[in-house]
Amino acid sequence: MKRLIAACAMGAALTLAGAAQANEKLAQSSGCMTCHGVDKKVIGPSYKEIAAKYRNDKDAEASLIKKVKAGGKGVWGDMPMPPNAHVKDEDIKTMVVWILATK
Repeated sequence: MKRLIAACAMGAALTLAGAAQANEKLAQSSGCMTCHGVDKKVIGPSYKEIAAKYRNDKDAEASLIKKVKAGGKGVWGDMPMPPNAHVKDEDIKTMVVWILATK
């Protein structure tokens, strides 16, 4: 029984790791990684910083989806984030959910 539980836990961890890699590749192919790093600030804040800032905000997902699509300025400094109208809405949602889950 312990082996079964351990095997299930390992399988879940590998699945989550694979999903995280897929989401990072989606962020790379969408151009997001040009300005953001997972754990290091590039031009804009890191995804870990974003997740920490919005961790307790119940409206974070919806507001960040809008911000990624339309662009924004002022929350993280004077450098504006350009709009990302070229990225599909479902891809933006996938990336925002992934970013907010980053620890």
